[in-house]
Amino acid sequence: MNRKTVSAWLDEYFILLALLALIALFGTLSDHFLSTATLSTVLNQLPSLMLATVGMTLVMMVGCIDLSVGSLLALSAAIIGVSVLDWHLPLPLAVILGVGAATIAGSLSGWLTSYMALPSFIVTLGMLEATRGLAYMVSNSQTVFIGPRIQALSLPLAHIGLSPAFLIASAVIFAAHGVLKRTVAGRYIIAIGTNETAARYSGIETKPYRMAMLTISGFLAGVAGLFNASYLAAADPNAGTGLELSAIAAAVIGGTSLMGGRGSVIGSFIGVLIIAVLQGGLAQVGLTEPIKRLITGGVIIAAVLLDRWRAKRYSA
Repeated sequence: MNRKTVSAWLDEYFILLALLALIALFGTLSDHFLSTATLSTVLNQLPSLMLATVGMTLVMMVGCIDLSVGSLLALSAAIIGVSVLDWHLPLPLAVILGVGAATIAGSLSGWLTSYMALPSFIVTLGMLEATRGLAYMVSNSQTVFIGPRIQALSLPLAHIGLSPAFLIASAVIFAAHGVLKRTVAGRYIIAIGTNETAARYSGIETKPYRMAMLTISGFLAGVAGLFNASYLAAADPNAGTGLELSAIAAAVIGGTSLMGGRGSVIGSFIGVLIIAVLQGGLAQVGLTEPIKRLITGGVIIAAVLLDRWRAKRYSA
């Protein structure tokens, strides 16, 4: 096991220790934090962020960024809600339309980034605005109440207390981790993010991979829209605001480099759990919303500083 492999393992071990320390801290500060009900509630709120973070991790691994995931979530949810209530379509067809729209938007971002050589930051920023506008247009800027027909995905299953949405999102995490760490495609993704020019010279077609990662991110954001609508039993055109920032923060906390070429889907999932435990714990100890946001923002800044330190260590 070489030095960089050991360092990567220690990074994941460190963030796991950080998660356990947070859980222990809030368990000490609040009598109810370590209860089954609290932990179940926290975990069942995460599927949308989990999927968005998987997509963000893959996009960041090839040296891009996706700022549109929150708006794609809202667009997917809005199309699903309107398709069911106004267009009277069966729920499975509504889901295909909603998730499909988000996937097409992600694919367009990927094409513009990969084949038109536009910066992913600018492309996805424009897609953020455009798709949020489409979500408002589709829903007429109103929350669309879907009702219990869509809630089954978010209701905890008997005996385990976890929702189907959380189990599906967990399966996606482990599948993405396997692809990234165990397949040739995963090695190509890492190579592209590390040095795209060198990857091209070695015979890797970099453009299809970049487009594929942004397309997958759009697809996962669309599924996240389904999970969000299921959790709320409604499609809110304002849903997902700030989701892209939470996904980036979770990925960076989990060890994914902002510069590409380094990261772990499992690490990003631990980053999601750290954010969720931090927000849930701060709420349980009774801190006000401004203080919660201040502390969460400080953690995100600390994560970026940690990423810079990691980058210097890996380049040494």
